[in-house]
Amino acid sequence: MPEMTLYHNPRCSKSRQALEILTKAKVTPQIREYMKDPLTQSEIKKLLSHLSIKSSELLRKNEKIAKDLKLASASEKVIIQAMSKHPELIERPIFVCGKKAIVGRPPENVLDLLP
Repeated sequence: MPEMTLYHNPRCSKSRQALEILTKAKVTPQIREYMKDPLTQSEIKKLLSHLSIKSSELLRKNEKIAKDLKLASASEKVIIQAMSKHPELIERPIFVCGKKAIVGRPPENVLDLLP
């Protein structure tokens, strides 16, 4: 079975729902509480590669910090730097299975990656 990780924020209802869905499916992913253990820029780039999306698509645009930093029109590099420094800017949850990943919005999306 491929390595599985859930980038999780326990304070987020969608993240908790995704974890519950995986648990019911008898899947026990590694949990990365990225708010406590922020991702490095290289980890974010790797996640974006697994997701096959740009950083702007992973950005929580309605967060105050995103607006304050004017990230809606920022470059890929600037957004990734901001996400590393302010993990609350990262959309959640993110489920990684092997070399593929998916954003759990809706939470049922996580089932799409199960082998």
